Amino acid sequence: MREMQTKPDLIIGNYSDGNLVATLLAHKLGVTQCTIAHALEKTKYPNSDIYLDKFDSQYHFSCQFTADLIAMNHTDFIITSTFQEIAGSKDSVGQYESHIAFTLPDLYRVVHGIDVFDPKFNIVSPGADMTVYFPYTETDKRLTAFHSEIEELLYSDVENDEHKFVLKNAHLKDLANLVIVAGDHGKESKDREEQAEFKRMYSLIEEYKLKGHIRWISAQMNRVRNGELYRYICDTKGAFVQPAFYEAFGLTVIEAMTCGLPTIATCHGGPAEIIVNGVSGLHIDPYHSDKAADILVNFFEKCSEDPSYWDKMSEGGLKRIYEKYTWKLYSERLMTLTGVYGFWKYVSNLERRETRRYLEMFYALKYRSLAAAVPLAVDGESSDN
Repeated sequence: MREMQTKPDLIIGNYSDGNLVATLLAHKLGVTQCTIAHALEKTKYPNSDIYLDKFDSQYHFSCQFTADLIAMNHTDFIITSTFQEIAGSKDSVGQYESHIAFTLPDLYRVVHGIDVFDPKFNIVSPGADMTVYFPYTETDKRLTAFHSEIEELLYSDVENDEHKFVLKNAHLKDLANLVIVAGDHGKESKDREEQAEFKRMYSLIEEYKLKGHIRWISAQMNRVRNGELYRYICDTKGAFVQPAFYEAFGLTVIEAMTCGLPTIATCHGGPAEIIVNGVSGLHIDPYHSDKAADILVNFFEKCSEDPSYWDKMSEGGLKRIYEKYTWKLYSERLMTLTGVYGFWKYVSNLERRETRRYLEMFYALKYRSLAAAVPLAVDGESSDN
């Protein structure tokens, strides 16, 4: 407040820790609070509540879930990227919906964690940075200086820390090259789950004799070059595939579509709402790999027979982005909601006082002791060593 010479009008939190800090600040300053979950871990780890004793020492879910409950009940309004974050689908539970009722054995039982019908929930979808991710057709803005690096990344016969395996199958190359972007080859991962996935990838490559059929490049951290990589693939009439078992939103899907790259993505989570199947992209179900493969083959065969089909999907994706997924639309909607909920907070403060008093008690009696048991990062590193 000394820095700004006034109180802020709005405090926005993101993720569990950020939302908890936003809660404490908004409560202290008496200002409007907005919560953006980004991801609620409870839905990512099935049975993480009932088998708390198995997970808690590693992931500290008890602390995280408690922080989430406090923030989502204290906040004046909540922004989600998709409807599925709130209430899921006919086959899956929503991220927020999973917090309605659950039990953390030997800790506490939640009987009314959140009301997903509360009008504080709003769907406002983010966009890509259009200074970095823009259509491949905007040739005057293209970053052609990166093309030699991109060609080396995709096609060179040399393996290094950034890319492994080479593309040699001539028939496959006639249809499409398979480039996998995942992980970091240059460093030994400290994450045990990531290590296990690396081993699984290498075993599958050996089992199916994929050397010469794929290119595996490490995660692309240079956003500017990554934008041009999407556009370079547009030049070759390729496609972007996001086959996650579950994707809370799908920012990479938005980035690819913003560049004009036809996008084929998982039907589980955000991409199911981002993409209108057959109009602005295609859906695949990663749990049914044969059908997913058929969809991919069918797409490239259609493009080979009728090049205008690729253009149709590219243009459909861009149209969808401009209609719903830009930061301009996001910011306008956010400011409108801030005005609405700021006024609501002012006129209904007495009605929410009991809830806030209960949350204060919950924070003091439950959360503080849970947080005290979480080791600091430096403590974790020293104990590993």
